This record gives sequence, structure tokens and C-alpha cells, in this order.
Amino acid sequence: MAAVTVRQNSTTVRKPLALRLLSVRLAVGSWLAPHSTLTRAFQQFCTPMPGARTRARQADTGGARVGELVFGRERLTTYTWGDPTRQPAVLLAHGWSSFGLHFLPWVEPLRRAGYAVVTFDQPAHGRSSGRRATLPMFADAIARVGEHVGPLAAVVGHSLGGAGTAIAMARGLQAERVILLAPAADPFDAARRFGGMVGLAQFLSRRLFDEYQELTAHDVGDLHAHATAPRIGRPGLIVHDLEDTDVPWCEGERYARYWPQATLLSTTGLGHHRVAIAPETLDASLRFLRGDPVGQRVVSTHALPFGLC
Repeated sequence: MAAVTVRQNSTTVRKPLALRLLSVRLAVGSWLAPHSTLTRAFQQFCTPMPGARTRARQADTGGARVGELVFGRERLTTYTWGDPTRQPAVLLAHGWSSFGLHFLPWVEPLRRAGYAVVTFDQPAHGRSSGRRATLPMFADAIARVGEHVGPLAAVVGHSLGGAGTAIAMARGLQAERVILLAPAADPFDAARRFGGMVGLAQFLSRRLFDEYQELTAHDVGDLHAHATAPRIGRPGLIVHDLEDTDVPWCEGERYARYWPQATLLSTTGLGHHRVAIAPETLDASLRFLRGDPVGQRVVSTHALPFGLC
């Protein structure tokens, strides 16, 4: 397997005090008051980290035209470079607790290549309105912005934005090419990781989506990679780091395995966040947009129907 290798910086991450206190409350509440604890955990599961809003509001807009787009009861903040009515457009969709301007390193290379560039803040993220968000909301917001911009030359999604992009494409979003960066493939695994982070008992983590399905009326099974990827009828590139500790590499591999027109490019040492803006990723993505072969085809078998995880 071809891999892009860079030097990895070692970091030690400690939970913020507020998260540690929440973990204690949820751990105790899991046993003393499981129903109310599950409700509270679900609310936290749908609430982005507050620091992302501050970073977004302080971020340089890079000369973008800043606009607003109605999205149900909310308003999405959009950022545009170039003219999507005259130039092929690339839509960039950020991940959980991030914001559209996180993609600024993509703008200049895409503009030099002749593309108009559009990104936006998801509901409850960045400068957009709202308090909570879900994966279906991510997908619907991507579709809303994509339809507003018009037929897309490409759409790029990172992390939960990658999962939302796959769902939007499977439901009919028009884009010639698709790039998923460290995409989340399995909502149940995401709930398990969240439960472990906040101290929720494992038996309640498994029930997070019971609450989710009651409130959203969405079948969680329709959101998995093996449900969405086979329905994307466009060429795709998945870029995922082998050392990603937030969304395991095998989730990106799962998209590639079930997507007939997709290839997988594995990197090493970039992790979950840097892979979205690393020069290696941008270079590979631009080559893919030009139609050059990038990454490797992954083939599913009956013996290994869901890849390695």
C-alpha cells in the first residue's frame, strides 16, 4: 500500500476541567439515573465544542465574500472565492466542532487551478446560527449549499463532513468528483467513542441512537458507509491517515471498499486534523481533480464484507 510519510509530532492531550467534571457526572449518573443521564448525554453528543465558534469568529476570512443562506429555521454563513456562475466550483464541508475557514489552505491552490471555492459553517458551528447539530443536518446543509451554488465540479468533506458529503451524494447532490478526508463511517462507533470520552457507561452509549431515532425519525442504518457509498455514482478519493486516533483509518477503508469508483490514499503521521490541510493532501487532491490516478482501489469480498473494522 502506498503511503505518504511525514514526521509526526508527539503530543499529550489532557481533558479540559469542564469535560472532566462532565465525565464524572455522566459516569455516576449512568448507574443512579440512567434515563435522565442518557438524555443529557445525547444533548451533549449533538452540541459542538464552544471554542470552535470563538476560533471561527476570530479567523481571517482570506478575502472571501461572506454571505448567508436560509436553512430551515437557521442561517448558514457561507464563504466564496471566485464566481461559481462562471467557474467550476468546489464545495468544502468541515467536520464536527470545526468551521469553514479551516479550509483556507485549499483556497489559493484551487483558485490557481481555475476553480471557484465555496465553504460554509455547519448549523451550530462557526458564524452560523443554531445550538445543536446532527449528522443528517450536516448532510442536509451540504445539499442546501451545493444546490444553491449549482452543479459542482467537486465536493470535499472532512470527518463528519465527509460522512455528510457521502449521504448528500447518495441522495442526489450533483458533483463531478468527491473527496473524503478521514470520513466517519459508522455512527454507532462514533457514539461509542463519544461515550468513552465523556464517561458514559457502555450500556448507555449503545442506546444513544435510541434517543436519536426518536427525535430525528431517521434510521441510523441509512447513515453507515456501507449504505451510502454504493449509491455514489461519481469518482471518489478517500484520504485517511493510518495513525488517526479520532476516526480510525479502517472507516475510510470501508468507504473505499463499498464505493465502486473510489480509491484510497493512506498517509502516515498526519493524524485526524492535519490530514485535512496538509500539503500532501492538497497535492493529491489536485491531481485527482485533474483526472490523474491517485490512491488504490479496495475490493470487498464475502469473507471481509466490512473491511477491517
